[in-house]
Amino acid sequence: MPGKATAKPETTLPDMGDNVLRLTNVSTPTLTFYPAKDAGVPAPVVIVCPGGGYQILAYDLEGTEVVEWLNSIGVSAALLKYRVPNNRAGALEDARRAVRMVRAHSKDWNIDPARVGMLGFSAGGHLAASCSNSPDRPNFTILVYPAYLFKKGGIELVDEIKIGSKTPPAFIVQARDDKKYYRSSLAYAVALDAQGVPVELHLFAKGGHGFGLRSEQPVGQWPALCEAWMKEQGFLR
Repeated sequence: MPGKATAKPETTLPDMGDNVLRLTNVSTPTLTFYPAKDAGVPAPVVIVCPGGGYQILAYDLEGTEVVEWLNSIGVSAALLKYRVPNNRAGALEDARRAVRMVRAHSKDWNIDPARVGMLGFSAGGHLAASCSNSPDRPNFTILVYPAYLFKKGGIELVDEIKIGSKTPPAFIVQARDDKKYYRSSLAYAVALDAQGVPVELHLFAKGGHGFGLRSEQPVGQWPALCEAWMKEQGFLR
């Protein structure tokens, strides 16, 4: 494993009353594979990156619950437990390694190496966008209320992420009342569009931040919209 890791033991934090499983002090990254049931032919696969501000991982809300949804629509999933806290460089190495790993095991895991996606929430969305513009990019990305992608005061993309012609297409969803982060979605979508990269952006009026699959507001429709987008793009058949 390249890079640094925390010396503290991995910890499950106490419940904060919102029924979310939070992990921190992750020093040993893991990738857990969940095959689509009755896939038959090689299935698409999505690497899931939970969020948590690069401090913790919301491991069920933005991890295992999302895996169940992906499996239900015929998509295999690989849940990434990346290094935290305060280790963006290590997290990016973990994400890049995850992309290489699923492609290397495509035959063993009955997945299509040309239909590898990455889905990230909040900080995990930033991680997915960063990985998408690295040498180990997935074939498509799904960003749900991504964070840290815009420069303060506008909708310009942060300098460390360089969009190019090889950047994969993206599906992006966020709520306008996610006031701290909603410009991340705008910045990434505008940058993709400027380079001619296909992008579908859904900006809902309300929904806040950190809803995962649990929102009862209109923003909670995003999984159905995302499934339709994957079919339209040819990633889900």
